[in-house]
Amino acid sequence: MTKEVDKGGFKAFLERKNIEISARRYGIDALSAMAQGLFCSLLIGTIINTLGTQFHIGFLTNPVWTVNETTSYTVGALAVAMTGPAMAIAIGYALKAPPLVLFSLATVGFAANGLGGAGGPLAVLVVSIIAAEFGKAVQGETKVDILVTPLVTIAVGVGLAYWWAPALGAAAMKVGTLVMWATELRPFMMGIIVSVIVGMALTLPISSAAICAALGLTGLAGGAAVAGCCAQMIGFAVMSFPENKWGGLVSQGIGTSMLQMGNIVKNPRIWIAPTLTAAITGPIATCIFKLQMNGAPVSSGMGTCGLVGQIGVYSGWVADVASGAKAGITAMDWAGLILISFILPAILSPIINMACRKLGWVKDGDLKL
Repeated sequence: MTKEVDKGGFKAFLERKNIEISARRYGIDALSAMAQGLFCSLLIGTIINTLGTQFHIGFLTNPVWTVNETTSYTVGALAVAMTGPAMAIAIGYALKAPPLVLFSLATVGFAANGLGGAGGPLAVLVVSIIAAEFGKAVQGETKVDILVTPLVTIAVGVGLAYWWAPALGAAAMKVGTLVMWATELRPFMMGIIVSVIVGMALTLPISSAAICAALGLTGLAGGAAVAGCCAQMIGFAVMSFPENKWGGLVSQGIGTSMLQMGNIVKNPRIWIAPTLTAAITGPIATCIFKLQMNGAPVSSGMGTCGLVGQIGVYSGWVADVASGAKAGITAMDWAGLILISFILPAILSPIINMACRKLGWVKDGDLKL
């Protein structure tokens, strides 16, 4: 009888605190919100940096803030620096965290993302959920909420970040180990493996851009990575157009396919079409068009996000021509870039997804953002 009362009391406490321990709350709501936080910081910051560099916009390329006379930040760099806080606050918002908890998550996100490296987004997701729920649990339980709630939220979050984030980052870099192994294979198999792995990493709550930057992924392998990322972003954008219309086309096609992670958790089969598309376009990029990404390695993991991947390929061409490594930019180069980045994913993913729908694996509403 006592156990039943205790269980009932604990359940009532969770309900009063709006703490819902469920796959939907954590695996769908929090994950979907985190993707928006990532876009509003890391991705938009990278886009701003790329625009400033390519169009020589002084306001975007010149430092707007210098710390200790050694570290300078541009507008885009400031946005990128806030990746962790943006994701953590977005997660707290999805968990319906009260103001004191929500604002305290900025520190938690900064710590988790910084300590997590390439696995920063995953670390932020796990740590922020736990910190937010602890913060919600103590909120309103004392007369000194203004002290207790932030202290508990930050202490739990930063403590867990220090404990878990490096391990999660190391686990994310195992993806990089697979990628580097694949780069040693012949172009056909390398194209398939690198395209699929980096493309999936872009959609998962880990940073494909950070992985590519850490590995210095350029050349043919970089081209395959670009193909995989484009397959995911354009694939999801076009095949979900009937449900998400123009807003979904832009937010996924030029933003991030991570917005679909909540739906992938609900029905993993929606991931079949863009992933198979990556397995097709990857070797086409490496074997037919010899597509190389010789710009900044981070561009290999960006896909069509702000067209950073395509700008990276183009800047690599320009650098190669200037150095004499490439005679000139040809019509075949442009055809390959456009086909791999946009046309093939826009055609193949909806066709493959149509087959999945006929098999009953994907239904109306499965891709709705």
